[in-house]
Order: sequence, then C-alpha cells, then structure tokens
Amino acid sequence: QVQLVESGGGLVQAGGSLRLSCAASGRTLSTYDVAWFRQAPGKERESVAAFSRISNNPTYSDSVKGRFTISRDNAKNTVYLQMNSLKPEDTAIYYCAARTGLTAAYTNWGQGTRVTVSS
Repeated sequence: QVQLVESGGGLVQAGGSLRLSCAASGRTLSTYDVAWFRQAPGKERESVAAFSRISNNPTYSDSVKGRFTISRDNAKNTVYLQMNSLKPEDTAIYYCAARTGLTAAYTNWGQGTRVTVSS
C-alpha cells in the first residue's frame, strides 16, 4: 500500500496561487493512477485533476481547466497541484488519491489539506 501526505494548503486571496504537494511512501507512485479531489462544505467530493500511470496525460474538471496543473516528480515520489487564478469557489479540503488500476475506485487517500480563498 502507498501512503499519501498532502501539504501546501492555506489562506490566499482571490487571484492568487498555491501549490499543493502529495508525498508518497511505501510504494512508487509512478505505478499508480493519481488524482486530486476536493470537497467543499456541504458539497460532494469531486475530482479536479488526474494522472494516468499509463498515458501520463493529465485530465481536469471543467471548473479548474486552464487554471490548475497536475504534475509529478518521480525522483521525489511526489505529485503536485499548481493552482493559479484562485477563486472563492475553490475553497475546499483537497485530497490526493491513488489507485493501482486493478479497480476503478481510488483506494489510497491522504488526510487532506485545507485551501481557503478569500474574496
């Protein structure tokens, strides 16, 4: 099993930027599909960015496309989420998740990091 630890959340003004990190241990993260999810108060959890271990082509939700970038550093066994042009509606707890590809569900989750965007 891979263990995931997120960091980099915080309070930022609208229009600002943050970079979230997801550090993995226990297994090599490049052998997993990896995604960033978020959950805002009173809302369902949603996937905002994902990386396939096979194609390595990232996918994004429409709500963050053009503003967020997912990337990975295999040497550091870490995945990042660069968030630019932040909006108040991006306020949420952000989670990193991984799956081996044997199941459709993401089975490994971090504890989350809180992002608050003030207007």
